[in-house]
Amino acid sequence: MSPRLGLFWLLTLLLLASSGSRESQLRIGKAINIFLRYGYLGISMRVIPYTDNEETERWIFKEPTRNVYKNIHLLTETNEDNTPGIFHGDFHMEFCDNRRQLFQAYFRDFTIERLDKPWEAFTGGWFPDNAAKKLGINNSFIQGDYSYVLVRVVRFRETGKLSTQIPINQTLENDVRARVEQMQIGNLTSAMRFMESFGTHYVNSYTTGNSLYQVFVYSRKNYKMIKDRIKSKGLNGLSKLDLYNYFAPWFAEHLGHIRSASANATLERWARRKLQYEYYVVKYLSLLKLHGNSTLLRSLDTLLGNDAILQLDLKSLNVVFREYPEKESWFHEVLDNNMKLWELNMPQNHPNR
Repeated sequence: MSPRLGLFWLLTLLLLASSGSRESQLRIGKAINIFLRYGYLGISMRVIPYTDNEETERWIFKEPTRNVYKNIHLLTETNEDNTPGIFHGDFHMEFCDNRRQLFQAYFRDFTIERLDKPWEAFTGGWFPDNAAKKLGINNSFIQGDYSYVLVRVVRFRETGKLSTQIPINQTLENDVRARVEQMQIGNLTSAMRFMESFGTHYVNSYTTGNSLYQVFVYSRKNYKMIKDRIKSKGLNGLSKLDLYNYFAPWFAEHLGHIRSASANATLERWARRKLQYEYYVVKYLSLLKLHGNSTLLRSLDTLLGNDAILQLDLKSLNVVFREYPEKESWFHEVLDNNMKLWELNMPQNHPNR
């Protein structure tokens, strides 16, 4: 075993050790340890279907969390939008030259401070076959000379954020304060134990709700044609016939299944019934049928519940060390180095992938 791999798995064992009692709540200011499931965060955060099977259990967030500040709720804002009658959401598409860009596009609204590629905290452990299942496409189209268009309809339900920057004198929980004072600069174990006990990041903002999405797979030639056309005219500048043809099975190499971020079986059955096109003997499903269709969007608005995380911003827990600049710098160094180790050792980054 190489020294680098040996160090990686040593740190892994430290971080996976038991840390005592924890709760699991998606709340502003709560701290989490992203290394517990780095590359596989979708296991504990409802962001994308975990398998290609229908899931009946309802949950949004299972990641262990810790309180680090007292009375942090006084600095937070939370809003819910359940107004009936109109669609409260967003319809958009993203052009992805390759599968890496497709992964990035899906997690566009997820940020993790000090991580250059935050989407890899969710996708780094994906192998091609399970990536295809999550994205709703056939295995043969996740690799090879293909490009993609991700079409998504998002319904926002709840948002939470800090109303102001955390003051430097915000009172820490007693056990956090004690460990901050005990932190030894240059001592790797003390820094790792702090992360293992209290976390690496805290929740700065989030948005929950649900979405429907579909991946369209194209040859390079057809992909470039659509991308250039929409870039010059805009989506609203295309005729209905253009949209119909560009996202049809005779132009795309493959049309993925319509999936919901929460793997909601009822929602996906609705999509199979309502979003079907029929052209002679050819039947296919397309999210583009929702574009400009206020009747379908109003119906969909009630079905897209508060079942998944749509946006998440995690900030580094270095804020707890602001009274001790040298300790803050040491925490940053250990956190950055550890992130690089995890990134390099994810299956997605192996040369044979």
